Amino acid sequence: MAARRSKPSLYISVDIEADGPIPGPYSMLSLGAAVAGVQDADGFTATDPERHTFYRELRPISAEFVPEALAVSGLDRERLGREGAEPEAALGEFTAWVREVSAGAGAQPVMCGYPACYDWTFLYWYLIRFTGASPFGHSGCLDMKTLYATKAGLPLRAVAKGTMPRHLLSRRRHTHHALDDAVEQAELLANLMTWQGPGSAPVPD
Repeated sequence: MAARRSKPSLYISVDIEADGPIPGPYSMLSLGAAVAGVQDADGFTATDPERHTFYRELRPISAEFVPEALAVSGLDRERLGREGAEPEAALGEFTAWVREVSAGAGAQPVMCGYPACYDWTFLYWYLIRFTGASPFGHSGCLDMKTLYATKAGLPLRAVAKGTMPRHLLSRRRHTHHALDDAVEQAELLANLMTWQGPGSAPVPD
């Protein structure tokens, strides 16, 4: 059987901040994204994660929130109620940005996160709810935690950033600002994509 031909993949690191555990009853308050790199048949090529970025703060969609979840981001729901972007507009702009950077790279977009499950749940729900479609399709999602566990030969539940070799981690701080963290995690992805596993040489700077 002939090998399936496909476009390269453009990996886009995404981080969201929300005020609860699930979308709908609770709100996505900010969305940050940064292009991490491109993978084709010849391998992965990292890009400067600060070159192509996206950031929006959104108006809450309900009155419900979990104080502990809100405190993580430090965002002000009252301010966002006045100044935050309408979800339809913000997600429409995000979709246009994803399509623009993907077309520029001649690649199909893939959302990546650490862990992706939380961010993808909010992002996909918001995209479908407010734009009717996802530029990533229904499955264009890569979880960095799973990627590391597979390469390291570890059970997924044994994985945390604190257990990773330091040379894989970004030198940037994890601030819980969606764009800061998207850029930080884009660097982590680039390191993971080129890492050969335990015992391999550190990723060069």
